Amino acid sequence: MPPFDPTLFRIPPGTVHVCAGGETPVLKAQAAAFDRYAADKSMGPASRPRLDDEADRLRARLGAFWSVGADGIGLVSSVAEGMSILVESLDWRPGDNVVLAADEYPSVVAPLALRGVELRLADTMDAAAVAAAADARTRMIAVSAVSMVDGRRHDLAALRRVADEAGAMLVVDFTQASGWMPIEAAVADFAFSACYKWMLGITGIAVAYWNRARQPAWAPGTAGWYSIANEGRPDWTRPVTLRADAARFTRGNPSHAGVYAMHAAMDLLEAVPQAAVAAHVTALTAALLDRLASAGIACSTPRDPARHGANVCIPHPRAAAIVAAMAGRGVLAWNGRGRIRFSFHGYNDAAELDRVMDALTKAL
Repeated sequence: MPPFDPTLFRIPPGTVHVCAGGETPVLKAQAAAFDRYAADKSMGPASRPRLDDEADRLRARLGAFWSVGADGIGLVSSVAEGMSILVESLDWRPGDNVVLAADEYPSVVAPLALRGVELRLADTMDAAAVAAAADARTRMIAVSAVSMVDGRRHDLAALRRVADEAGAMLVVDFTQASGWMPIEAAVADFAFSACYKWMLGITGIAVAYWNRARQPAWAPGTAGWYSIANEGRPDWTRPVTLRADAARFTRGNPSHAGVYAMHAAMDLLEAVPQAAVAAHVTALTAALLDRLASAGIACSTPRDPARHGANVCIPHPRAAAIVAAMAGRGVLAWNGRGRIRFSFHGYNDAAELDRVMDALTKAL
């Protein structure tokens, strides 16, 4: 049996849902979570303390889930917002550069590109290649823990060593990893993750991590009422004081509806050991890779379990049409960037592999 009971999710009847890397199905328990949010929000003056208490409680749960303290966890609307806050906060100078992969996710790269920072492209799967691209002016190595393009998993410990040797910070996007594999966020200086994929949440809320031990002096370049120390009515003739912990990432109200939805998700994620979910997902991924190889279907995802994540990616010029045809046969995969992508989670079952392969081969 899968680690998560599939009946707990709003998976369309009769379908195989293998697109967690794009969107996961909504938990049925989240309907009750939204009702609880609506009730708490409707309490007038008592509403805000309740909502903020839930946000702080979620930060603590997320910190434990990422093996870090709650004070290092902030809430943002998306990885793009969190990364933008970080990029805007740094004192970039001509000649500063960032090392990243050519196919790194746009939410990580776009804030840097628009800022005019020099982007040095390297194969981030090869720590030696990253080290060769870095120099004394490298301010950051930016990487997704797992690539959304081909499902490759990065050696973050090796990249941490390269960053330390270069005097650079390591910034990690855990979106394609958090929720199915254990996360040790402290390997990074800063880290982010969307919550609407393997974290089983919704859009509008994301995790932002600030490693206060590595970057104790960090402060955002912009602020809002939520990210400043709340001492009653502000005296704007005095310097603004930011909140002491990673809540300074949150400039205005966090997505309280997203907070309540995430509590329902965490109830399930915490109920099953992360290692058990990782083992289940890895086994399904390996099994599909074996079947694709036997069928002679080319795949860009490495077969080594230590080097792949929960995505299996098949480059194909007709990816959109093939994924649509598979959906017509009740198998929900994902497409984009010229590849078909299958993504497993804890609600998937090995018995579903037959339907996946049948739908794929017929669509091909």
